[in-house]
Amino acid sequence: MIKEKTLWIYQKMNEIRFFEEEVHRTFGKGLIPGFVHLYAGEEAVATGVMALLNDEDYITSTHRGHGHAIAKGCDIKGMMAEIMGKRDGLGGGKGGSMHVADIDKGMLGANGIVGGGFGIAAGAALTSKTLGLDHVAVCFFGDGASNEGTFHEGLNLASILDLPVIFVCENNQFGEGTPFRYASASETVAERAPAYNMPGIRVDGMDVEAVYEATKTAIERAKAGKGPTLIECDTYRHYGHFEGDEQKYKTDNDPNKDRDPITEFREKAIKNQWMTEKQAVEIEENAKKTIDEAVAFAEESPLPDISTLYTDIFA
Repeated sequence: MIKEKTLWIYQKMNEIRFFEEEVHRTFGKGLIPGFVHLYAGEEAVATGVMALLNDEDYITSTHRGHGHAIAKGCDIKGMMAEIMGKRDGLGGGKGGSMHVADIDKGMLGANGIVGGGFGIAAGAALTSKTLGLDHVAVCFFGDGASNEGTFHEGLNLASILDLPVIFVCENNQFGEGTPFRYASASETVAERAPAYNMPGIRVDGMDVEAVYEATKTAIERAKAGKGPTLIECDTYRHYGHFEGDEQKYKTDNDPNKDRDPITEFREKAIKNQWMTEKQAVEIEENAKKTIDEAVAFAEESPLPDISTLYTDIFA
């Protein structure tokens, strides 16, 4: 039951939020090279899914992948250093925000290519099935990626081979600045699932319990050898597509606009006695301390040596 994971979920939700707020501030100071795409507002999806995974399970992420990485257990200090392009980053400072990865944690990488994770997740799931391992793969993608060819190829392959993979669409209503309602011929992403002979479930992506329960059902199906599931999470990003985005395309009509998944879960958990007010405050304070320590670590980390330009490359 989700109540057994309450403290972990609330901890990770706060770590994600404080991390993203700090990245927002740090980017504004000019200390982060390249673009960053913030996950704040979507914390219920990453934590609701990852509460049911372990290090042996795989995930593929998106260009908006900080939340997935934190919830999967990636080292937060190494993540912050990576985003700042420092030597002690998870990728030695080479990958930056859009390529955070930690294979030991089953995090196969954020991805700067929209729709780039479908084939990777299907491949990871095929490995698990071929080797007889009791693992699953989760492919996170956005509503924009649902209109890429790789979406259809990935779902089709996974269904043909009955792969233990779960496709999780974080429908935050906009592909960059284009509304989903304009870009998609279907009203939802979930309704496309029957065409690939798999369940399609649409849940409130601002409700971590709803995400958790849908993921639990999908994992049970995958591990029973019944194949993939598509879960569409109706969510909303608090920031723009990228830092500096004026967000002129947003309106006041979205029902998720003024919702906060962290506040909602906090209130629900305390009301149901899954967590006390004191525990909540302690988690919030510890999460803030964790992020402050990560920033200090990243700022003190040196830049990569120029000789590393010629390591970890294909040619």
